[in-house]
Amino acid sequence: MAGTSFSITISVLATTSSTYGPRLVRNFMADRANQFVLATFTSTFLYCIVVMRTVHTEVDDTSAFVPVIAVHVAVLLSVFDVGVLVFFIHHIAGSVQITSLQARVLDDLRAVAALVYPTSPGDDVDQEARAGLSDDGSVPADGAVVRADADGYVQAVAWEALRRAAVRDGVVVEVVAMPGRYVIVGDPLVVTSASLAADAVRELRRAVTLGAARTPHQDVEFALQQLVEIAVRGLASGSNDPYTAVSALDMSAGVLVPLWRRGEPVTALLDDDGAPAVLVSWPSVDELVDSLFDTVRTYALDQPAVLAAALRLIARLDDAAGPARAGRLADHERAVRGALAS
Repeated sequence: MAGTSFSITISVLATTSSTYGPRLVRNFMADRANQFVLATFTSTFLYCIVVMRTVHTEVDDTSAFVPVIAVHVAVLLSVFDVGVLVFFIHHIAGSVQITSLQARVLDDLRAVAALVYPTSPGDDVDQEARAGLSDDGSVPADGAVVRADADGYVQAVAWEALRRAAVRDGVVVEVVAMPGRYVIVGDPLVVTSASLAADAVRELRRAVTLGAARTPHQDVEFALQQLVEIAVRGLASGSNDPYTAVSALDMSAGVLVPLWRRGEPVTALLDDDGAPAVLVSWPSVDELVDSLFDTVRTYALDQPAVLAAALRLIARLDDAAGPARAGRLADHERAVRGALAS
């Protein structure tokens, strides 16, 4: 059964990677149910091997020995594994459906959106709080520069650790390399408003996690790109499934419409006195929406159903737009209607 489960897993991974994109394999491997099934079969297999090593016959030794309790436990585990295998087949059949994949990707997008675009705009920098910063709101150029000591994507930033360090050292910290950015050795990660000791610089460097691939946990652009990738791959000639793209656009409204209504992202983390401690530069909601429509429109020129779904999303965003964003999507609407009419 362990071999069967691993064979099913590898087959599903290959199918998911080729159909929906290799970046979505991470969502499949992070599934707790899949991890539980593989761990159960592997543990049972190892347990049975250990029990078999304790079984002796008169040929092997002067006295025969059979661990009766251990053998009964192995039998019970085998019966339990049969039920787990049935559950695994049912679960794997549902998890590879496009709607299930989209739902997991949407959960990632919703989680990172809550971090970047909070419901209450408390952590922001007003003009009075920017006293002591440079004219453009960034930290002075004569401060300390924390540089990368390896190549890779910025996967995560320990925001609270940066804030505590900034408050303790009495400096303002600006994160130059935000999550999702690729850096090489020597690129600036963080700059501060004043020079720091070597230990403090190393602490700030440890707060930035680098890796070989982007992750959606703090990278809102990548989280949205995963959903867009599902839509684009559905429009590929090999798939020719425009309704996958339609579903992706419809589901994206659940995240984009509240963001469009809410406003701009967090620009700073404040200290206890309300002064800026850590400056950040997340992408704006406008940039996310522009990237979505630009990408989908490029691949959906000959797909009326997808263009109609894009118009529905534009209408929802227009209904939720405040005065500052009134008419903001007019260019996208004209482009989509032009493609639909051609």
